[in-house]
Amino acid sequence: MLHTNVHRARALLTVGALLGAGAAAQTAPPPAVPVAAPAPAAEALPALLGALRSAPDWRSADLTYRAAQLTLDSARTRAGLSVQAGATGSLTRLPWDTGEWNGAATVTVSAGLSVLPWSAALEVVRSARRGLDSAAITLRSSRASLTVSLLQAYAAARRAAAQQELAAAQVAVATRQLAVASDRRAQGLLPPEGLLTAQAALESAQAAQGQATRAAAQAARSVTRLLGRAVTLPATAAGYAALPAAPAVAPLDELIARALLGRPEVARARAALTDAQAGVQAAQLDARLPDVSASAVYGQLSDAQGNPGKTVSGSLSLKTGVLGVQASVPLRDTSAIPSGLSLSLSATLPLLGNPAGTVLRQAQLGQAQAQLALDSAVQAVDLDVRSRYDALLDEQASLTAARTTDAQARAARDSVRARVDAGLATTLDLQQADLGAAQAAQALVAQQDAVALAALTLSLATTDLDPQLLTSGGTP
Repeated sequence: MLHTNVHRARALLTVGALLGAGAAAQTAPPPAVPVAAPAPAAEALPALLGALRSAPDWRSADLTYRAAQLTLDSARTRAGLSVQAGATGSLTRLPWDTGEWNGAATVTVSAGLSVLPWSAALEVVRSARRGLDSAAITLRSSRASLTVSLLQAYAAARRAAAQQELAAAQVAVATRQLAVASDRRAQGLLPPEGLLTAQAALESAQAAQGQATRAAAQAARSVTRLLGRAVTLPATAAGYAALPAAPAVAPLDELIARALLGRPEVARARAALTDAQAGVQAAQLDARLPDVSASAVYGQLSDAQGNPGKTVSGSLSLKTGVLGVQASVPLRDTSAIPSGLSLSLSATLPLLGNPAGTVLRQAQLGQAQAQLALDSAVQAVDLDVRSRYDALLDEQASLTAARTTDAQARAARDSVRARVDAGLATTLDLQQADLGAAQAAQALVAQQDAVALAALTLSLATTDLDPQLLTSGGTP
């Protein structure tokens, strides 16, 4: 009896310990479970296009245009009215032995203005104006080029995501095929080279999967490079948006005409030709016009010692086209000096060693070179537009074939599914048909992107693409 009671006591203690442990487990707080941070949301295509306005290359294009504006402002300042003030002071003693020190100070205010149309400063203004017009065309072209580059990188990222999905499906199919081949080999129904063929297919699919992964990373880096910051792209091809629709394609001759008006290389070549023509005109004027200057001085022209008093003078140079005015006020008593007027005319005619003829011939050669450069730019633009137009036609023709291939692949998949339901095909056959349909669908989407990009690059070549509209969500 005593032995039985001891066993009962031990059992009660054991149950009590278990109950106590259970109660402690119920009252103790549960262990902390680490919560993974949510993945950042993928950025939509309109947001990426809007972010392009803050990209380094976009800002660089803005700064280049701003530099052209400042060049024009500087040229206008130089050609406009300029006013300067100055002062001179002197201290003389004459004769040295018996004379006294005499001091004199004069305040001078002068102004200059280019008034004749062939003035060099005014020609600089006109050249800077042409440079600003070319810079505006270049700015628009640079923005449009960056926009197309971003859309190309975005399409490449979507294509890489689709390739990753297809590669994963291909690996699954190849793995299943290898398992079937191994079973058949074990049953003696497949020669050794058949098993090796299945193994090589799996390894090739795995290599393609790695290539697709690296291509997706490279595409994301391309988008990051264009925007100058890290971006989050969709994880699947279905998360990507369709590319913006390009403008309607006009007749080829009209496209070429618009390109010749708006392409930056043609605009720069035209500006260079206009500058060269202006250089020829300036050289011709320099050769014909004599160096003639007229001046007038009114005021207290001279005292007994030959020192002038308060005077106002003006001068005009026929060759430079600059009108100058100057007022001089000595800081001394000049009331005793009489007032008068002095007119002068000076002319300089070269007799020997005049380089004007050589300068004119050099300017004419420069004009001929500028004309050739313009002709070359026009031919290059014409060829570029025609090439991109033909490329768009080729991509559109390929799109028709891609649609037919997609329809054929879907019909083949439906046929295999019906055969599987009838017991005439295996699930592996259906898996292969699904893969073929997915490949055809991905090829169709890629070809649609190719058509859209070809149309966008054509509109870029013809300057019809509006980067402001695309990067502002539809608001210019």
